[in-house]
Amino acid sequence: MSENFLPTESYKGVRDFYPKDMAIQRYIFNSWSKTAEIFGFEKYDASILEPADLYKAKGAENEEMVNQQTYTFIDRGEREVTLRPEMTPTVARLVAGKRRELNFPLRWYSIPNLFRYERPQRGRLREHWQLNCDIFGADHFTADVELIALAYQTLIDFGATPDMFEIRLNNRKILSADFARGAQKYGVDLKDEQILKISRLIDRIEKINPSDFEKQMVDILGNDEFSKYLLERLTSDMDDEVIHKTEEFEDLKFVYDGLINLGIKNIKVDLSLMRGFDYYTGTIFEIFDKHPGGTKRAMLGGGRYDNLTAMFSSDKISGVGFGMGDVTMRDFLETHNLLPAKINTAPELMIIPLETKFNLEGEKIAQIFRQREIKTAVDISENKLSKKISDASLSGVPYVMVIGEDELSSLTFSLKNLSLGTTESGSIDTLLNHLTTHF
Repeated sequence: MSENFLPTESYKGVRDFYPKDMAIQRYIFNSWSKTAEIFGFEKYDASILEPADLYKAKGAENEEMVNQQTYTFIDRGEREVTLRPEMTPTVARLVAGKRRELNFPLRWYSIPNLFRYERPQRGRLREHWQLNCDIFGADHFTADVELIALAYQTLIDFGATPDMFEIRLNNRKILSADFARGAQKYGVDLKDEQILKISRLIDRIEKINPSDFEKQMVDILGNDEFSKYLLERLTSDMDDEVIHKTEEFEDLKFVYDGLINLGIKNIKVDLSLMRGFDYYTGTIFEIFDKHPGGTKRAMLGGGRYDNLTAMFSSDKISGVGFGMGDVTMRDFLETHNLLPAKINTAPELMIIPLETKFNLEGEKIAQIFRQREIKTAVDISENKLSKKISDASLSGVPYVMVIGEDELSSLTFSLKNLSLGTTESGSIDTLLNHLTTHF
């Protein structure tokens, strides 16, 4: 007779984190936090629940996400609530709410849990964590340079080298100027709706066949010459000479040269880079893995958004920031073999009672080691001694202590180093002192 058991698989597009997976996630998060804090950033956080209006208020450019990608529901108080799909509206709310009390510029970072209902694929799931770093209230271009330098350093601190990835750089104002210049030259009355459509199309330029891309551009603009002009601009080779001799690249040049001065040279100016045209107001950038087998999507992206708090207050607070997801981060580390060979999740000491009647005595001894911050567990199973020691070794436990009648009566114990095969004997205090010099 069959029974109807519940499935053990997780919800589609999310991950279960067994201890080894959790250890890798913690490794990534710890490195992210360390790098951000070395740059002087302070950590913040907020609830994963936000009023749905927070995302609806962002306007037409956010319509697809609100209508198709958010997890939105009505709570028991009849309020429409959304699981946050991104962190920027939340941090805008936080900054606007305390704008009279905060000392600008701010350097803030967080590692939020985010949710989007979209098709799971490599580098993108329905739930992920993301490193968000932002500088608020700094108008000078050095803030842009600092943020990109921080993004660069997050990868370097995992052991990456500059040849492994590429920073693609652009400025929203350049394409705005191209739109205006082309519209005037070819007599096109360019509407905001057309700008939004063409911007979304450009954002997908690498995913569309060139002939299809040009056809869709003509359909939107209604002018072949204007379309050719834009396409030529988007695919122009931006070498160092062009960047420094073109007047409209002035803002971009400051950021480009600033990064060069910091020793960051794996930069490419890419005029087709969009990053959500209506959202950003200046510098935009993305980082891509250069490995042939790496993910083809951006690992990290961000830019300047000078109207960050406009939906909360008439006080304009400039912002520049980026987001880096943990899914693409882990993919990058695995592709380049940058994860540590072994991230040990096992306790540092396993106390092994010879018989179950000594289990409680084992727990009492374990408490002494735990109070000295030595990670200690007691094998309370009914397995044989050889099996207990073998299990400890396979789990990566470096030290074991066997306790039985003789040890408890003499108060003399033996500490065995499983990797070296050496043994240290003595009182609990002696063995404590021995371990504290190793951990």
